[in-house]
Amino acid sequence: MNVYTASYEGRSLNEFLADLRSKGVRLVADVREAPISRKPGFSKTPLATALERAGISYCHMRALGCPKPVRDAYREDGDWARYTRAFLKHLDRQQPAIQDLVALVKKTPTALLCYEADFNRCHRTYVARAVAEKTGSTVSHITASGLVKEAAGRAA
Repeated sequence: MNVYTASYEGRSLNEFLADLRSKGVRLVADVREAPISRKPGFSKTPLATALERAGISYCHMRALGCPKPVRDAYREDGDWARYTRAFLKHLDRQQPAIQDLVALVKKTPTALLCYEADFNRCHRTYVARAVAEKTGSTVSHITASGLVKEAAGRAA
């Protein structure tokens, strides 16, 4: 079983949808705190509509998004280690939402969505790892250059 992550940075909606379909994704779990985007087609309602037309379901999981104060602090200081500690502290308090996501991943091939192209610098990777730990899944990142699978048992 895979839990996928996917980014839309630098990609068209059609490219994004094609990559999801090629991996058999049937559900996109949007883990942006605020599901809005300056990029056309990637805000909540238009994205959900486009996904539905492509045969992919959509759900927004606000609780698994990175809180604005954590994002703002990172923008100011660029300290990834501090960002990671702050986000993981937040994630530890989101167990009900993680359990909801676990249930979805067990039933449906799911991709966690956020903007950032570099999955090594995005909170969605920590969310995916938390789910993988509970499901025995492999974390696989859908990127513009192909699929990247993480080694089994990789810690957050």
